[in-house]
Amino acid sequence: MSAVGVAPGPVAVVGLGLIGGSLARLLAARDVDVVATDVSPATRAAARRAGLTVADDVAGCVADASLVVLATPLRAMATVAADVAEHAPAAATVTDVGSVKGPVRAEMAAAGLAGRYVGAHPMAGTERSGFDASDAALLDGVRWAVTVDDGTDPGRLATVLALVTGSCAGTAAVLADDVHDEAAALVSHVPHVLATQLLNAVAGAPVRAVALGLAAGSFRDGTRVALTDPARTEAMVSQNAAWVAPALRKVVRDLELVVASLERNGSAHAFFHAADGVRQDGRVPRRDGAGDRQAVERVPLAPGWPAVLVERCTGGAVVVGLTSSDVEVVPAPV
Repeated sequence: MSAVGVAPGPVAVVGLGLIGGSLARLLAARDVDVVATDVSPATRAAARRAGLTVADDVAGCVADASLVVLATPLRAMATVAADVAEHAPAAATVTDVGSVKGPVRAEMAAAGLAGRYVGAHPMAGTERSGFDASDAALLDGVRWAVTVDDGTDPGRLATVLALVTGSCAGTAAVLADDVHDEAAALVSHVPHVLATQLLNAVAGAPVRAVALGLAAGSFRDGTRVALTDPARTEAMVSQNAAWVAPALRKVVRDLELVVASLERNGSAHAFFHAADGVRQDGRVPRRDGAGDRQAVERVPLAPGWPAVLVERCTGGAVVVGLTSSDVEVVPAPV
């Protein structure tokens, strides 16, 4: 394939939950040729009422696709990947929107899609789920992680970057799978676990009614993601257990130290000031992650350019655009 970032199309979106539905809506709104499907007849009917082009099954959805986006639950990914391998054109690039990348790449390889796969993960969501909760605005202009390995086809990477930075008007960090999965554990999966525990603590407290009646912004913000489908959260955390478990062990150790300090009326200063550097640099959070777009640098689409992006993005740079000759990158903040 040629490493030229042209707008992808036709695009097949397999799975019309919150993320898949939002992506299909956004692409349709941007006049991209998009066909979608879902295992649920009711969801397919709702998507048709919303004006989307919907196929009855995976085979019909992917038959003419140049880019296939798998937006199914992680537990269904292997089965759907096998269907895509059977029915999608050999030239079609395959990506996904899952929050874990290493295990998904292994399932793509098992289905015979390794040479056609580029991982992707939009860093957006809500506590709601299902097609009825989807909204084109949810994925408009957000940051994505795009993951590669040594065997990634540069042209297929260009196709996914064109989708992210072009049709979706977003930005991308191009990363190795394990870097993504470790980072996602820290900024997404562990927060889901902690939010769930905070909600559990109140749910089991004898003053539950009073506490919930008094709860305001800090409790709302701290527990928002715990209101999502707990089965989905459990699956996400379990799929990334190799990175989530050690991160949670550090959280537990740190909290035990705070408990010990409080019990002996000691100082917890170190705990509460450990992240002062993050607070001071002002990087938490930005929705698009692009930083100063006036500082764009260009990476030529020369041999080895995906590895250059991985090195740059692992250091904090983000991809903001793609042309026929180069990739536009905003460098990491100094």
